[in-house]
Amino acid sequence: MKPIGPLMWEHRLIEQIIPLIRNECIRLEAGNPPNILFIETSADFFRTYADRTHHGKEEDILFKALNKKNLSPEHESIMKELIGEHETARTTVKELLKAKEAYLRNESSSLDTILQSLDRLSELYPGHIEKEDKKFFYPAMEYFSNEEQEKMLDEFYAFDRSMIHEKYNDIINRMGGKPIKFP
Repeated sequence: MKPIGPLMWEHRLIEQIIPLIRNECIRLEAGNPPNILFIETSADFFRTYADRTHHGKEEDILFKALNKKNLSPEHESIMKELIGEHETARTTVKELLKAKEAYLRNESSSLDTILQSLDRLSELYPGHIEKEDKKFFYPAMEYFSNEEQEKMLDEFYAFDRSMIHEKYNDIINRMGGKPIKFP
């Protein structure tokens, strides 16, 4: 299997949240109050799964390895666009959580920001995923030998194994406990 296989599988899961977000946007546009649990769960999904787990493998492993290669101007440009889109997603999730907190404090503009943030995420990811799947991932693999691809796949698996410890260490830290360092 090529290293892009797990990344594309992750895309299939990320795609599943898009219609759920759109449904929440429809609810909000109809005048319903925001579903706070949905917002918190969505933000956690984007932060932990889409960003830390998925974008983490892309940026910390794939893109870092590609930066050592002599990329074509087109592939270099696409990679920079993808990194920019990752940053947009991170910023949007932060805005969403700030707006949720503002809503809980009864600040009037918070509903618009919640809706805009959810809408931005639902608009960003389909195009982002398509760009990676159809314009970038397969050509990117041509820069690596079979051995390099196997090593990268092993790095992806090791990265994933550490994620559960990272997530729950963070939870313990937020609860006031003392997180530990795993080897």
